[in-house]
Amino acid sequence: MKIASWNVNSLNVRLPHLQQWLGTFAPDIVGLQETKLDDERFPDDVLLEAGYRSVFAGQKTYNGVAILSREPISDVQVGIPGFEDEQKRVIAATVGAPGSPQALRIVNLYVVNGQDVGTDKYAYKLRWLEAVRGWLADELQRHPRTVVMGDFNIAPDERDVHDPAVWNDAHILTSRAERDALLALQGLGLHDGFRLHHDDAGVFSWWDYRQAAFRRDLGLRIDLTLLSDALRAECRAAGIDREPRTWERPSDHAPAWVALG
Repeated sequence: MKIASWNVNSLNVRLPHLQQWLGTFAPDIVGLQETKLDDERFPDDVLLEAGYRSVFAGQKTYNGVAILSREPISDVQVGIPGFEDEQKRVIAATVGAPGSPQALRIVNLYVVNGQDVGTDKYAYKLRWLEAVRGWLADELQRHPRTVVMGDFNIAPDERDVHDPAVWNDAHILTSRAERDALLALQGLGLHDGFRLHHDDAGVFSWWDYRQAAFRRDLGLRIDLTLLSDALRAECRAAGIDREPRTWERPSDHAPAWVALG
């Protein structure tokens, strides 16, 4: 089973890319971020024709998350319970036959960017991550087979940035407080699927549109697939598919994926 996470940076623009990629990569489950669509405009009928059921929570111009699956989807949760937030950044659902011991709980996050260290948006990011941690602690108790995926807007360590001297503890996306918040999530019993198979540095999932960043490979790895303790031994492979980033008018992110055996 292949499970992927992709920040498409506008599904309206990137729908042909998504259709092409679904046809070639053939994932079983996909979490999308930054769909930037009202729910009324989500192309669920088009995706169903491609073989994927979908659940989604969107808003015009900003944010928006969705889960696509070849298998049945149930028990959908939108937003962080108990955390008041108008931004559509969280969706969770169970994938697979209801009650099946092989069903998976999929949590799809579009983590707050935070703008700059010390700003109000940065403080909001840290509060948001703490709320996610509290909720996931309960989710993992109820759903041992859980995948937490998404655009985390945090590069876990120095291996995940092109220049650690620039992307340091004082920089947004790599500050100590953000990385500590990510470590706190992982401390619940979540494992970075990519790092289960790769120790090397310099493998990225996001490249700025400016300064020919993709051509120069000036990127960050901020798109993650985290696996619960119960799934760690099932992870057979993991990677980042750079191919869609080479296409015309691409998203600035590439899909991150894991394969469960």
